[in-house]
Amino acid sequence: MYHTWMRYFTPGPVHHRLGLVCLGVGLQHGALPTVGPRTLDHHVAVVIGAGRGWYRTPDGERTEIIAPALIWLVPGVPHHYGPDPGGWDESFVDFTGSATATYTELGYIETERTVVPLSDTAGPRAAVGRIARAARRGNPLLEVETAAAVHELLVALRRARADTNPAGDPVLTALARDAFLPLSVAEHAARNRMTPAELRAAVRRGAGCSPKDYLLSLRLGRAKELLAATELPVAAVARRVGYEDPAYFSRLFTRRVGTAPIRFRRQQGRAVPGGWSDRVPHPEHPPTIPTAST
Repeated sequence: MYHTWMRYFTPGPVHHRLGLVCLGVGLQHGALPTVGPRTLDHHVAVVIGAGRGWYRTPDGERTEIIAPALIWLVPGVPHHYGPDPGGWDESFVDFTGSATATYTELGYIETERTVVPLSDTAGPRAAVGRIARAARRGNPLLEVETAAAVHELLVALRRARADTNPAGDPVLTALARDAFLPLSVAEHAARNRMTPAELRAAVRRGAGCSPKDYLLSLRLGRAKELLAATELPVAAVARRVGYEDPAYFSRLFTRRVGTAPIRFRRQQGRAVPGGWSDRVPHPEHPPTIPTAST
């Protein structure tokens, strides 16, 4: 015996322009029937919360599945899987859209590993639960709510991977700690006892981009905060985020942000006399916003 609940959706063309849409959601448990062999034209994330089973590749290779685990079903690739006789606890989300290519490039959707061990399923199941609740009949926000939850699901699945350190990726943590020092990528690699190639591979695996792009994102984010909330000269902002040459910083900022630092400050500046704070809080220690007593 098994129990199953599922809903399927048909988002319209305007919803597909969101870049990611949900096509279906299901919650099942027990001795479920075998799936496949079959081939789909969209993605499915199958989250196994309890139990065990198997996955068979098109060439006949069998992979054991032990919960908690994720099964990635990708378009155009035949798949065949099912639980052992004791059954399992499964939830699934069907989705598609142009954003799947970017999520794949960033490593959130895996194409090299069909079966991915998870550390736990609390985060992914919470996202699936939001989709299931949004799936009620007559919900006017159905397509947008479920699309937003698919984005959340992909992030939760990435965070729940068993090969992800719950305390954070140590390489990314080290880069973030040293991001504002005037160091080259090679020097960052040496500080982490890695070769530049090893650092590039680690950052690509953890953040889906190159070390240079990862550091640039951190530096420009901090530069924006300093420009918006202080009256520091642009040259001082540049030095604070690791650039000794203010002209190079300005060119880099303009190219990446789309506007010059001075213009960004005019647009976003918050340095207003009488404000509740006279300094920029440390990024790791944001201020506490007071709330009205009840």
